[in-house]
Amino acid sequence: MKLKTLAILLALSSSALYAQTVDVKDAWARATVPGQKATGAFMKITAKDGAKLVSVTSPVAGVAEVHEMKMDGDVMKMRAVAGGLDLPAGKAVELKPGGYHVMLMDLKAPLQKDSTIPMTLTFKDAKGAETKTELTVPVAMAAPGAKPADMPAMDHSKHKM
Repeated sequence: MKLKTLAILLALSSSALYAQTVDVKDAWARATVPGQKATGAFMKITAKDGAKLVSVTSPVAGVAEVHEMKMDGDVMKMRAVAGGLDLPAGKAVELKPGGYHVMLMDLKAPLQKDSTIPMTLTFKDAKGAETKTELTVPVAMAAPGAKPADMPAMDHSKHKM
């Protein structure tokens, strides 16, 4: 019995140790207007030993995915990141408007400025071990401290859901 308890404690402690090596900062989600069914969430993620962000969930959205947005000439292209977003060891990866971001689709209600939403990020390390990080994400019109000119528009009206 003691051996089984020790094995469980070791598994829990190694999971907790890994969870401490992924740092999420400056998370926020863009507020929406009534009828808007999609928005973005943004943050800076640093994985001490390298990892992948493999999934995102939030009870406010029917679908949550990590997306990449980039311009191809005059055309904005957005797609889900297949296989997860690489987080190189020790390097901050910024999820921001106009680049990588969390896409929250099929919103169940408008996201109101100055509220918060729950979000769960799932990371996978190089050995395949998964760790979940629970966040409480503030909802705002723009990134805290950003000037309006710093914030590219994200028109999701033509985004298929």
